[in-house]
Amino acid sequence: MASLITIEDVRAAAERLAGVALRTPVFTSRMLNERVGAEVFLKCENLQRGGAFKFRGAYNALAELTSEQLARGVVAWSSGNHAQAVALAGRLLGTSAVIVMPEDAPASKMAAAKGYGAEVVTYDRYGEDRTAIGEALAAERGLTVIPPFDHPRVMAGQGTAALELVEEVGPLDAFLAPVGGGGLMAGCATAVTSLCPGVRVIGVEPVDGDDTKRSLAAGRRVRIPVPRTIADAQAADIPGELTFAVNQRLVEEIALVTDDELVAGMSFLFDTMKIVAEPTGAAAVAALLSDRVRLTGRRIGVVISGGNISASYFAALVGGRDTRESDD
Repeated sequence: MASLITIEDVRAAAERLAGVALRTPVFTSRMLNERVGAEVFLKCENLQRGGAFKFRGAYNALAELTSEQLARGVVAWSSGNHAQAVALAGRLLGTSAVIVMPEDAPASKMAAAKGYGAEVVTYDRYGEDRTAIGEALAAERGLTVIPPFDHPRVMAGQGTAALELVEEVGPLDAFLAPVGGGGLMAGCATAVTSLCPGVRVIGVEPVDGDDTKRSLAAGRRVRIPVPRTIADAQAADIPGELTFAVNQRLVEEIALVTDDELVAGMSFLFDTMKIVAEPTGAAAVAALLSDRVRLTGRRIGVVISGGNISASYFAALVGGRDTRESDD
């Protein structure tokens, strides 16, 4: 497919994002390494502008628009992180943004999108089609659609997270990241497989949102009921067409984690490393801690994809777990 991205696309995105996106830190933890028997490098996209990796792809896509397109504005659909990213990128580039968000999206994410200046249009994620709503708004108002993942520039922008990770820590034996629509993984897998020959690329999904795992097994995109999971950023019912074409070629396997395991991952990151991760952000660490993925003795790159979660919801999720102090 001509639209599939390359490492050159990721490098071009990195140049476009230089001085705009944050070059987020890479953290390590002695306790995490001991628990999983490997050397783990955490790329902390929870510290990215907008609180998630999504800013990379949104800005990269918007920065390619013409002055006429920017004057008319853009429309996107998202449960939260892409919403904030497009709203912020739009503000930086001087364009307006309309965001289609589920009515049950986290209040903090909806407030953040509005705070960046976006107009938010809500819908029922279990009974309405967000893509159809967004495309109708685009046709009615002359807006440019910026999809949350199924867009070459979006994927290339997301891939800069893995590019930076490898540039900082060197070759990896394995790479883990959460998979929702597949844009983060498609971009990162493109980068990491180009830079680290022989690397194992492993995606992580919630057990109730396993559309990519089913699709890889079937050899085609499989639609599932809209997932009900605390990992709202992974509540996709089918992989993207473009993202799946990339991930089908580059992703070796998909590990599944339960909501309880996601919470355990969030708690571990907070207790031992003072990292605040939303459920999806903790997915890859959860897979390692729960032995859903075993990579003993390997150098493992992990993306903490986001940290957009309110203090009250974070406390509600992790509050029932053991809060004894631990030493990193």
